[in-house]
Amino acid sequence: MNDFADIVGYVALALNLYSMSVIGEKRLRSLSLFANGIYVFYGIVIQAMPIVLGCTVAVFLHAYRLYQIKIKTYDKDSIG
Repeated sequence: MNDFADIVGYVALALNLYSMSVIGEKRLRSLSLFANGIYVFYGIVIQAMPIVLGCTVAVFLHAYRLYQIKIKTYDKDSIG
């Protein structure tokens, strides 16, 4: 494996692990979404379709949940 791919993989790993230590679902999901985006790129670089597919699904799930959080927050703000 080449050095560039290794660096990309380790950056994604570090960001993903860091996301698990933060407080708050919105922040956790935002960081995880970004980390999984990097993992998708990493999977493309190393030509590993299971990583690309799995992390693509994770990106969409995190984005959907962030959208739900945004809508819920917007509804709270508009009521009060």
